[in-house]
Amino acid sequence: MQKRMKLLKNQKGMTLVELLAVLVILGIIAAIAIPMIGNVIQDSKERAILADAQSILSGAKIAQANGVKEFTKDNIKAYVEGIDSDADYSVSYDSTTGWSVTYSKLGVIKEANRTKYGITKARGKYTITATNLSKALKGE
Repeated sequence: MQKRMKLLKNQKGMTLVELLAVLVILGIIAAIAIPMIGNVIQDSKERAILADAQSILSGAKIAQANGVKEFTKDNIKAYVEGIDSDADYSVSYDSTTGWSVTYSKLGVIKEANRTKYGITKARGKYTITATNLSKALKGE
């Protein structure tokens, strides 16, 4: 018994095998976590772009209430805040389809999500309807 106690007192630190096991476990955790973190970051960027599109749409509706008839960037920028000044955007209204937002940053959204959200591309510009924008922001 005394020999065992003496041996236990002399043991300090971890063996090489124990250290390697810890490193392998940390590697597995990192391999799982890093792609998940990347997806969270991409999803948050996409949500921010959709929120910007919603702000543009809201600004156009306020502009319309103030008598603006054409919803180009120059005509509605006074009603829209917090949008990247380099981004190109416009809003249109059609009695059949309703409101639509054309916003250059919608192209940053992954293609699979653009299809899911109903974002269309015509003449190099990305457009989303107000209905699809509302659904996308709700996560539908």
